[in-house]
Amino acid sequence: MLSEEKIEKRLNGYYLSKKQMKIGIFSHCTIDEISRVGTVVETAGGPACYCGLTARAVKFDVEFHTKVGPDFGFREYLEKNKIFIPQNALSQNPTTRFLLEISGTDRNLYLKTKCDEIEYEKSDADGCIVSPVFDEISEETLDKIKENSEFTLLDPQGFLRRADEKNKIFLERTSLDLSKISAIKVDPEEAFSLTGLTETSAMLALQKKGAKYILYTNKREITLLARDRLYYLTIPNIEVGDTTGVGDIFCATFACTFLKEKDVLWAICFAVGSAQAALETKETGLSKIPYQGDIEKNAAYLYNQVKFKHI
Repeated sequence: MLSEEKIEKRLNGYYLSKKQMKIGIFSHCTIDEISRVGTVVETAGGPACYCGLTARAVKFDVEFHTKVGPDFGFREYLEKNKIFIPQNALSQNPTTRFLLEISGTDRNLYLKTKCDEIEYEKSDADGCIVSPVFDEISEETLDKIKENSEFTLLDPQGFLRRADEKNKIFLERTSLDLSKISAIKVDPEEAFSLTGLTETSAMLALQKKGAKYILYTNKREITLLARDRLYYLTIPNIEVGDTTGVGDIFCATFACTFLKEKDVLWAICFAVGSAQAALETKETGLSKIPYQGDIEKNAAYLYNQVKFKHI
């Protein structure tokens, strides 16, 4: 356990880092039609937007590797937050668009349009997040990213997703090469799709496949596998509204904190703290990006709540 004084000193070090760091994000920006309680809200979305804005909240520069079409009307919003879509990311095809039907923590996802594939570009970022939404990153591109990045966090959802005859998204058993993956974030369904296993068995299987840190998120329950230790954290029981993007907020905070601190326990506390802060806003879409101070407050509390065991 750390004293409050030591935690405060460490937080100050986190936010006053001398070096301006940069995170590279490989993912489609999307247009999300979020349907909840009979109301539909159209907003920018996708891991590119959620991860990018979260990284900016914790003082990282952001390098986008994405694709958007002429229907993407949110560039000015991103630019106000110092996130810029490069010229080569502009497509003549429509932006990837989803309909999300949300009820509590459950949701149905439908693919409406899909933009171009993202090709590999060399990055000078300190680390990368790879988080495809639907088939926009090939396994060959993933191989190039992890070969050329010292830190790669993978959210594999887009490698696992398929669309049925009604364009409803489901997950399919898929094999991925996880060698040189620094961290992977999965929920129970994604873990099963990659391993055929659940819970600790799935996490150990993912570790055996090559991923260094396994982040297993089961709604409020978060588990981290690091070497031969399992760490457990729980998001406080709060009223849940729109959960869209919370996993991306979690991933970006984990990646940025780890790159600054090189401390996986500190990183998971910040990641869970940011997810908690996002849910506490009770906002829809990108409006739930948490403030730095709220992330800090939650992380400081969570640091002394972590439970662990050897396996």
